Order: sequence, then C-alpha cells, then structure tokens
Amino acid sequence: MSWAIVVPGSGRTDRDGTYRIGARATAGVRAAARLAEARRPRAVVFTGWSPVPGGSSEADQMRAAWDGPDDVELLVETTATITAENMSRTLPLLVERGVREVTVVCGALHLPRVRFYFGGVYPRHGIRCTYVRTRQTPTPPALARELVAVALMRGQRRRAAAELLGLHVAGQVQPDAVGDAPGRQVAERA
Repeated sequence: MSWAIVVPGSGRTDRDGTYRIGARATAGVRAAARLAEARRPRAVVFTGWSPVPGGSSEADQMRAAWDGPDDVELLVETTATITAENMSRTLPLLVERGVREVTVVCGALHLPRVRFYFGGVYPRHGIRCTYVRTRQTPTPPALARELVAVALMRGQRRRAAAELLGLHVAGQVQPDAVGDAPGRQVAERA
C-alpha cells in the first residue's frame, strides 16, 4: 500500500518581521524523519504558508529542516493558511501519487482538529489516516487558539470541501469530500 506522511506547519512572526517555524513544526519534521527511516514513504508533504509577502513559507522552512532519508520525495505546499486548507491542498498531491495511507504528524493540542479535517475527508478519497502526535506544552495562549479554532471547524471544513469539489470538476479528486470518519491514532516509535 502506498503510504505518505503529511506535516502541517506552524510559525510566528519575529520582532524583526521574519516569519519562522516554531518548536511544534520542528518537532513534526523530526518525527516525520524518524517515521521515514523506519518505513520508506512514497512522499513526505510539508504544508503551510507565510503571512509575510516574499517570506519563506512554513512548508519551505520545514523542507529545509529535513534530516531524514535522501531517497524520499519531499513536497511543499505553500498556500495553506489554516488546518482545513492543509488537508484540502495536500489531498490532490497524494491522489496524484496513488497514496492510499497517510500519517499526519502534528502537535498534541492540534490533534483533535487534524483528526476532524483529515480523518473526515481523506477516507472519502480512499486514503486511510493515522496520526502521530508530538509533545506540545499546553500554554494558555496555545489553548486559547485551539478553543477559538474548534468553534470554526465545521465552517472551515465546508469551505475546504467546496474547494475540493472545484478540483473534482477539474478532474483532480473524487467527489463526496465531506465526512466524519476520524481515522485512528498510532503511537510514534522513537
């Protein structure tokens, strides 16, 4: 079965105006590299944008931080601004490559939303989802961001599904992009 890894990005703008990936994204890259060493994936997809015009995207920075196997196809998706877009904009890349199984690597606080988006849509396109969570300190600002994001999840998934339906019309993905299958979580092996 063709397997891939997806790593959604995260970052922040420094005081000097430079957008940089943070500890969560770096931990995701490291976890993906360990997974790829243990079992060679068809591809590793790094996904995420930069809010700074002309700045390096989360995806590009994660690709630059990769220290995993050299013989793995590394893809960057640089336009996704939210988790729902990470899901919808990586799906066509996986479908093109015949991927049937994906492991999404994300921070512990991010996992409920990742399961909702990826696990609710990918299986409708024949891609089974598993998850590896990295450690993430539950700081008050991080918890607040996640709580706000949870309130927006259904609407964001509807918009992402509409984007996928547009891709279906163009022949890039299959129809029926909305669902509630949560996938399953697997423990990371160090």
